[in-house]
Amino acid sequence: MKNQLLQILAVCLTTCTVPVQAQVEWVVPSMGGQGFMLEPTRPTVSLPNSMVRVYPVRKDQLDDQIHSFPLTIISHRLGELFWLMPSDGAPGAWDRAQAYDQETETPYYYATRFDASLIRTEFSPTARCGYFRFTFPSGQPTVLLANRRDGELTPNQDGSFTGLEKFRGESRMSSGEMQAFVYGEFSAPVKIEKSAGGKGSRLTISAPGAGKVLEFRYGISFISVEQAKANLKKEIPAWNFDAVKDTARARWNEVLGQIEVTGGTPEQKRVFYTSLYRCYERMVNISEDGKYYSAFDHQIHKDARPFYVDNWLWDTYRALEPLHALLNPEMEADKVQSYVRMFEQSGWLPTFAVLWGNHECMTGNPAAPWFADCWAKGVTNFDLAMAYAGVRNNSLEGTWLPWRRGPKCSLDDFLNEHGYMPALKADEKETVSQVHPFERRQAVSVTLAQSYDDWGAAQLARDLDKSGDEQLFLKRAADYKNVFRVDQGHAWPKDADGKWIEPFEPGWSGGMGGRDYTTENNGYTYDWDVQHDLSGLFELMGGRAKAEAKLDQLFREGLGRSKFEFWAKFPDASGLVGQFSMGNEPSLHIPYIYNYLGAPWKTQKRVRMLLDTWFTETTLGMPGDEDGGGMSAFVVFSMMGLYPVTPGLPIYDLASPVFDRVTIKLHNGKTFTIVCRNNSANNKYIQAIKLDGRDQTKVWIKHADVVAGGKLELQMGDTPNRTLGNKPEDFPPSALSQNPTP
Repeated sequence: MKNQLLQILAVCLTTCTVPVQAQVEWVVPSMGGQGFMLEPTRPTVSLPNSMVRVYPVRKDQLDDQIHSFPLTIISHRLGELFWLMPSDGAPGAWDRAQAYDQETETPYYYATRFDASLIRTEFSPTARCGYFRFTFPSGQPTVLLANRRDGELTPNQDGSFTGLEKFRGESRMSSGEMQAFVYGEFSAPVKIEKSAGGKGSRLTISAPGAGKVLEFRYGISFISVEQAKANLKKEIPAWNFDAVKDTARARWNEVLGQIEVTGGTPEQKRVFYTSLYRCYERMVNISEDGKYYSAFDHQIHKDARPFYVDNWLWDTYRALEPLHALLNPEMEADKVQSYVRMFEQSGWLPTFAVLWGNHECMTGNPAAPWFADCWAKGVTNFDLAMAYAGVRNNSLEGTWLPWRRGPKCSLDDFLNEHGYMPALKADEKETVSQVHPFERRQAVSVTLAQSYDDWGAAQLARDLDKSGDEQLFLKRAADYKNVFRVDQGHAWPKDADGKWIEPFEPGWSGGMGGRDYTTENNGYTYDWDVQHDLSGLFELMGGRAKAEAKLDQLFREGLGRSKFEFWAKFPDASGLVGQFSMGNEPSLHIPYIYNYLGAPWKTQKRVRMLLDTWFTETTLGMPGDEDGGGMSAFVVFSMMGLYPVTPGLPIYDLASPVFDRVTIKLHNGKTFTIVCRNNSANNKYIQAIKLDGRDQTKVWIKHADVVAGGKLELQMGDTPNRTLGNKPEDFPPSALSQNPTP
């Protein structure tokens, strides 16, 4: 018997493993929920890239009162649809926010308890539906439901209800209304009283015979009430809250489990998986049973492929879309094809494609580098010819003015002829009516955006064998040189007569936010906004040695004034290290530029420092506006030790992974593994690199190397290896003439 017990113990020791914590349990949705300067993150509960997204409506994570719950949101930071709250029947319940406690936040499940009534509210989602479970200690279940804006809610005799809510944006190019429809039902017989309220209607729902627990399930549609009901019957056919919750949890584990990490600290794991979770907040698939309603032509379309909306592309083309091109190439192709559909339906490629159409935000033509990046990485299941037609039309026939979309104006004609957006002097009044009164011309950053975006257009033209267009766009891709003042060493605004604007201070000049000359950041950021031709930029700066010294100084340069003065003018430029702004997307690639200067150890040191300083699991753990994955993707890539500096080139720069091992499960069935030996907080410097067993001195790898599967091995140490990657032949490619498949 003793020998048998020993044999059993031996088997257990060799075959039994300690359960690994599921990736979704590392997620901390409250991370960044305080908001460093501007908007906080929200603890969004949804399925990945899905229509129904819910969070408690409150000012931020520190607000101790919940004002309501939506049935879904319109878009990231653009408002909510419908209004719901449980009630104890106290007077004034419709207008009273409630203090709460005992909150649970996960990607797949939310719960809280209200202080005064002790009502417990739980929620879990499906793709197009939601499921609430309320527990009423009083035994008198009451739920309040209302429209937030124009709409109507209608009770049905069987205790269900239907409703719609109308919403629209402020865009000139998004005429007409969008509508959201809802069908909902309760787990017990209810009494529904309807009353007028605001611009819509209110329903007071009571269930006197339900006891303490009342459940509410509903379907959302952007097509019709009938479709909302069909969505509910398909996705939540039975009353089983825990089954919906378990299914949602499993889906998140499937998605987050595409990347497995070992090593690092528990906090680093929480930051990593929280960031990866935020990378799935959008775009969202709004197709319903092979149909979708498009606000770009206000029609219902049949399409076998899913239709995606809600993309703030100025923010997301830099890292979020490249991340999904790596992890989810099939979905990425569907997203690009959705943009193609939007162009076919409206005549323009959108900048921010939200539910109600094009939200005309920010600058440039960022679809160009996004499309080019996808195509160069083998994400080709979209209509390239039509995608290019949209890119070309936006560039040559559309306006480059900030926060505008539509036909070109006189300033665009000037840009096309002279290769830069003309700037006004500080005391000059605007004479062109199309210029946004607050956003202004942003003359320097618009020119830089046009230069890079047209480089992306050139790559697409090459792929379509349009040599004439390719040369046209490559010529325009050099336009950034027209706003770089060599004698001052800075990007600099120029007037219509070709004269440099004087006076101009790179760290301060321009109106609110520097918007006369730059976008949300000052000139120190836009000195480096030339992702496609860093070698040409270094020449303007006087060579690589001077560029390296200039980059060093960026992280040390003083503000020249108090922080409160600086942030009053540049509130988006948060997460400061010197004049470097970690909290805004145009800065994301800048720490990696050392790789192009022969000093990759400085990238390794700087990226680790930025991650440790600005990205924590706390409510202040996001240094700027997160923008629905735009910044979180930087964290995901950088913590793995990779980064796509130039979307459009299928390569990844190397940095210093924080984990000992990263395993990426690819959609082609292969895996790519990054192994860091002797890794620690101090051992952040790469000593040697092996790719699939072969030594290399390059500090970058090809996308093709990753998707082929294999292993990247990094030997780490506490002292910089100053010879690794310091020869020109080892620098990552970045030149106007660079073919996108190096």
